[in-house]
Amino acid sequence: MRAATAAKEQPEHPFEEARRIMKDIEDELVCPEALSAEHGDVEHLIQDKVMELQRALFQAHLDVRTAKEREVEVEGADGMARTQVRESERTLETVFGEVEVARRLYQAPGVEGLAPMDATLNLPPEHYSHGIRRFVAEECARSSFDQVVEQLAKRTGAHVPKRQVEELAVRAAQDFDAFYTERTCEVEPTADLLILSFDGKGIAMRHEDLRPETRKAAEANARRLHTRLTPGEKPNRKRMATVATIYTLAPWPRTLADVLHTLRDASTEDDRPKPVGKRVWASLEHSPQRVIDDAFADGLRRDPERRRRWVVLVDGQRDQIRRVQRAARKAKVEVTIVLDIMHVLEYLWRAAYAFHKPGTEAAQTWVRHRLLALLQGRSGGTVAKSIRQMAARRNLDAESSKAVKECTRYLVKRTRLLHYDRALSAGLPIATGVIEGACRYLVEDRMGRTGARWSLAGAEAILRLRALHTSGDFDAYWTFHLAKERQRTHLDRYAHGSPPNAAISGAGTIFAPVPEATITCVLSIMHTPQAPPK
Repeated sequence: MRAATAAKEQPEHPFEEARRIMKDIEDELVCPEALSAEHGDVEHLIQDKVMELQRALFQAHLDVRTAKEREVEVEGADGMARTQVRESERTLETVFGEVEVARRLYQAPGVEGLAPMDATLNLPPEHYSHGIRRFVAEECARSSFDQVVEQLAKRTGAHVPKRQVEELAVRAAQDFDAFYTERTCEVEPTADLLILSFDGKGIAMRHEDLRPETRKAAEANARRLHTRLTPGEKPNRKRMATVATIYTLAPWPRTLADVLHTLRDASTEDDRPKPVGKRVWASLEHSPQRVIDDAFADGLRRDPERRRRWVVLVDGQRDQIRRVQRAARKAKVEVTIVLDIMHVLEYLWRAAYAFHKPGTEAAQTWVRHRLLALLQGRSGGTVAKSIRQMAARRNLDAESSKAVKECTRYLVKRTRLLHYDRALSAGLPIATGVIEGACRYLVEDRMGRTGARWSLAGAEAILRLRALHTSGDFDAYWTFHLAKERQRTHLDRYAHGSPPNAAISGAGTIFAPVPEATITCVLSIMHTPQAPPK
């Protein structure tokens, strides 16, 4: 039935190498040099030797698994039985160093071979273990790829080149969308506000990964100087990432005096309710509409009966508002759209400098009066009319006139979103501080480093990994990701999605027992504080 295979010989002492290393550690710790060394030198000695010991223990464990592997019937997902069996080996780079995995490979003419022991061990398809992949996924979220390579060499026994680090990061983030789509999210037992907010943040990209219109503009606008841009030139090297956030917030009714006091004294913000269940993310790959639709889908998982009040904070960008309205209709949910007060203030300050010198008390008073009118419920059109009348009485230069026109146009076209008196009495937020902060720490702090030029796949992966960490979902995601990896790499390749179990359990020990004192000493050293992957 099967081709004959040489019987595997069970190792008499599979942990012999680990024992030898343990004995070497004991000898070095009691040698004259160690007994006169500083404690830091002893720490360094133990760290180096324990990594070697851990690799030997892992290798011995794999050797035991190899010795206990039994022959099984193997049928692939293609319905073809693999009846030819041969011994095979593969290497695996782990956090302790490289080990060898010996196992049986089942083959048939014209089809790929299958190794059931790989499925039992849930080995990755590439050279690097899940431990290394998690290390890379966590470190890449906060450090450059070069720094991750350096940290891997310092803190583990692994050696991973920079290109492979980037590839592992991309692979680690591939189940991000599926995780949030498929995860079971409990309905939030609250009547508090459900807040959504969106913004955009540019990321410097490699030329080939720019959006088509930006790439064409970059190619059409030839640089006149190689060292810097000349006046009027645009770099055309950034691609906009759509940033999104969703969270729960208790209503916080305020008066006009409360708002003005908060603007003067930021310490009073400590009294405001804190966001709960906050999730933030960003995407270069997906369209802005897709990101906004995903946020509404997340909201429906939290509030499927649509009983809570949904509030969307926007910066006034008209395309963004239309996308929010489109997503709300699709989700069949009523939303209250609030224009960020800080963006309104930016336009008011620009207009103020058309009438008063920057940094003067007069400019501050001018802005305060217009802001007060808006907070009291005056319409944007009314405030804009008063600003135009003031400009008509002044002989403004072109730059000042432009600032006034931009401010009044902004207020008029968004007057339906400026009912701040109603928002304050209902306890709604009127500022987009959460999404502005997300643009900074989720995107800019990692992606905006000087000189960085990102590939689309690499940037999207880092944004996803940073989002998982920031939202507190990384541990749950990693469990989900490994399950998906097992499905893709192993289960889908076997008939009925079920690889046979080639391991023999309960077969008793096949090697001489390790003395209890040695075990205690090994465990003690292995728990010596070092720098394991976070």
